[in-house]
Amino acid sequence: MIHLISIRPKPLLLSISLLLASMSAFADITADNINNQLCIDNPSYETCYTVAEQGDAIAQNNLGVMYQQGIGVSQSYTEAVKWYQKAAERGNVVAQYNLGLMYKQGRGVPQSYSEAVKWYQQSATQGFVDAQINLGVMYKQGLGVVQSNSEAFKWFQIAAEQGDVDAQTNLGIMYENGLGVPQSYSKAVRWYQKAAEQGDAKAQYNLGVMYYEGQGVAQSYSEASKWYQKAAEQGLAMAQTNLGNMYTEGQGVAPSDSEAVKWFQKAAHQGYAQAQYNLGVRYYQGQGVPQSDSEAIKWFQKAAEQGYPDAQFNLGMMYEKGLSVPQSYTKAATWYQKAAAQGDEQAQQALQRLRQ
Repeated sequence: MIHLISIRPKPLLLSISLLLASMSAFADITADNINNQLCIDNPSYETCYTVAEQGDAIAQNNLGVMYQQGIGVSQSYTEAVKWYQKAAERGNVVAQYNLGLMYKQGRGVPQSYSEAVKWYQQSATQGFVDAQINLGVMYKQGLGVVQSNSEAFKWFQIAAEQGDVDAQTNLGIMYENGLGVPQSYSKAVRWYQKAAEQGDAKAQYNLGVMYYEGQGVAQSYSEASKWYQKAAEQGLAMAQTNLGNMYTEGQGVAPSDSEAVKWFQKAAHQGYAQAQYNLGVRYYQGQGVPQSDSEAIKWFQKAAEQGYPDAQFNLGMMYEKGLSVPQSYTKAATWYQKAAAQGDEQAQQALQRLRQ
């Protein structure tokens, strides 16, 4: 018996911004320093090095970016850290942030979460949004600091109120799950909406789930499908899968096997296990695609190898019946066992049947 397609609960989508200062990010540099402005408008290693050697923190940070990215000079994380450090110690917020990233990633310095937190903290306290988000993530995950949802919430909120979409999405997650703040679906929706309207795919997906489940908003399949569509068109596999499910069930959209398959395929080719499983079901049943046991097995196998229990059960069934594969009770039992270990009752029953 093929397991039914189902919409799975969404996972937490805490995000971390890893946006290094790019050359275009230097626009906030004061224009009264002519040499430094040349380093911004027409950056070259020689110009920036000259100004950086004179102790200008912005030029020092720019030079660090050049070394990190290999712009006009041989790429060197060690040299990048050296210049970030000089600028960070002079209070440059971007350099402090970049130095925090280098410590977190262990590039040019021994990896150290506590050092990363130290520099994120200095940058965040001065109002640098990306540092505020990353500091919030460090508190959420307990990296380099004592884990604290309330501290994570604090930094996400500061960044969210400045309009940052990652922070707004994270704040929505904190409200939805009552992490560091009293749980509030309505406030979660408010922050998801802000980020979603700015085009953030994760927020669009989460907002779609809230509408689908009627949490914090009036339940609406049409609104759910609208937001899933927006996120799906940006390539978010979970949204593509849920949108495919909406087309399967005709929820908020006209039922369409071809549209369901289209979205399952997009997500499946990204390696998303549920979509791979759903696509396998489609091929097994011949819905929206020509019936093909071999294609069904291919997609069940991909999902099963990622630990998806429904796919493991179906793969076991295909081996037990010898559908497009040589019949093998041994292989069937292996896959049933994997699904049964995750609590799949049908797989447990199938194992008992094979043992009789």
